[in-house]
Amino acid sequence: MLRHERVKQAIKREVSSIIINELRDPRMGFVTITSVDLSPDMRYAKILYSVMGNAEQHKKTKGALQSALGLIRTMVAERVKLRYAPELSFHEDLSTEYSV
Repeated sequence: MLRHERVKQAIKREVSSIIINELRDPRMGFVTITSVDLSPDMRYAKILYSVMGNAEQHKKTKGALQSALGLIRTMVAERVKLRYAPELSFHEDLSTEYSV
């Protein structure tokens, strides 16, 4: 397995763990991290997530993730040892809704 893939999996695992165990935001719905797209230089990570629930739940969860972005980035930087902490961005993955 290439280093790039290992880092992607580590970021996915840590972000999932942080959302489940550390964030206590009541706006947060049932979130699943579906994948992580990492730039070749590993400085930017696009995190795709899906939410179970209605449109209001999707909107609240998006706001909660955006407000916790700095905290999540700091925690990922502490747990995944990289030279630079990747710049994170959250994007909703709508592929699960299309498949249903």
